[in-house]
Amino acid sequence: MANRNWNFDGKEVIGTEGAVVEWDDHSFFKLTYKGQTFHGELLHDGSEDNELRIKINHRVFHIKKKGELDELIAALGLDKPKVRKLKELQAPMPGRIVQIAVQVGQELHPGDEILSLEAMKMENVLKAEGTGKVKAILVAGEQVVDKGTVLIEFE
Repeated sequence: MANRNWNFDGKEVIGTEGAVVEWDDHSFFKLTYKGQTFHGELLHDGSEDNELRIKINHRVFHIKKKGELDELIAALGLDKPKVRKLKELQAPMPGRIVQIAVQVGQELHPGDEILSLEAMKMENVLKAEGTGKVKAILVAGEQVVDKGTVLIEFE
């Protein structure tokens, strides 16, 4: 049996029988499924990489046909993004601590706000670039720090 696994807009879908595609020309088509007809347009043909971007009734879909290589990559666990483990947060520039948004023992994930640092009259929000648990907060609000100062340690 042929592989009928597809990925529509990041969601895995098992292909269904009974859909009919009728091409008007090289980029416009009609899709008939369960008695309903939809008008579509091919926006990007990445068929060499098993990918298409189509528009059906004014909605854009990113479609990827899953193949044997995709299954092997998933089986080896290589399809999961690597997330680094946090060790410490250093001040990227000299400045003044405006706000600390974390507490000791708090678990952090990529993108979580850690603290705000004011430098040259601009407030910079420092966010987690990995995962970790706050072990120690080595600075206080309103404290002035130099570039490279360790602000927070993680377990």
